[in-house]
Amino acid sequence: MKQTTYNMADMSVWQGRVDTDEGPLALRWHQQVQPLAGNVPAGVALLGFCSDAGVRRNQGNPGAAEGPKALRAAAANLSWHGRRAVYDSGDVICHEDELEQAQALYADQVARLLGEGHSVVGLGGGHEIAFGSFSGLMQYLQSQDTLPRVGIINFDAHLDLRRSARASSGTPFNQCAQLCEQLGTPFHYTCIGVSRYHNTAALFERAEQLNTRIVLDEQLAGWNPDVLFDALDQALAEVDVIYLTICLDVLPASLAPGVSAPAVRGMEMGLLEAALEHILASNKVMMADIAELNPARDHQSLTARVAARLLARLAG
Repeated sequence: MKQTTYNMADMSVWQGRVDTDEGPLALRWHQQVQPLAGNVPAGVALLGFCSDAGVRRNQGNPGAAEGPKALRAAAANLSWHGRRAVYDSGDVICHEDELEQAQALYADQVARLLGEGHSVVGLGGGHEIAFGSFSGLMQYLQSQDTLPRVGIINFDAHLDLRRSARASSGTPFNQCAQLCEQLGTPFHYTCIGVSRYHNTAALFERAEQLNTRIVLDEQLAGWNPDVLFDALDQALAEVDVIYLTICLDVLPASLAPGVSAPAVRGMEMGLLEAALEHILASNKVMMADIAELNPARDHQSLTARVAARLLARLAG
């Protein structure tokens, strides 16, 4: 009988061009990424979350369960400019509707990897990955002497603050807020790129109740980035640790068609990359992930290639 599982890395996806005539500097990701095994130096651990359950429950378009594999394949042939070791630590596979079990198993793996000294970058999968990422981070941090102040920065067209008896891709940050309440720690949530027209008044009301910092997509412009960077500076100043998550639907549909709900307006890629560099420069990011890659809806693997570029930035 099938069930939700954690599978070790399938390294067969890491393949691509080899430029042997150009020497040792002509390396690509597939030549550098290693399977995570044994006692290895601390680096960046990639962890997939293969799940459609949350998207289905949220009445979205399924297909994101294949996202981690497609993201790896797109990243494999990127030129290598990394300064840290990158390890593939495998996937949590959500079987059918076993979302809660998958989130708990994913959280356990995140906590384990952080405990081994790695930074973790999650590969989604639906945005239900977010609760697994955040709860795993909190699980690890609870093992420390004191619980630091933790903040969430989410690049997303959607607030994902739905209140529901069942978890979905629309509930993860409400789940995070509930977990913070249980732990007696403040909930710090900043959401960048929110579409006014794809979030109900009820969601904005919930965001206000939780003191969510919001930057709307219509406030984002490369020629006037002050609103964005002011919000980021405030978010960074109030916490010690950042969980950074990117829902690919924050980008315009022309650039990221392969998501459950493509954005009509979205955020410019260059502005997103500048924002990521600003956040990473704080040295507060301990956990990050990329969500909602749906290869079934992607055009010429464009979204996967965009996600791979973002992965390279997150991995440093």
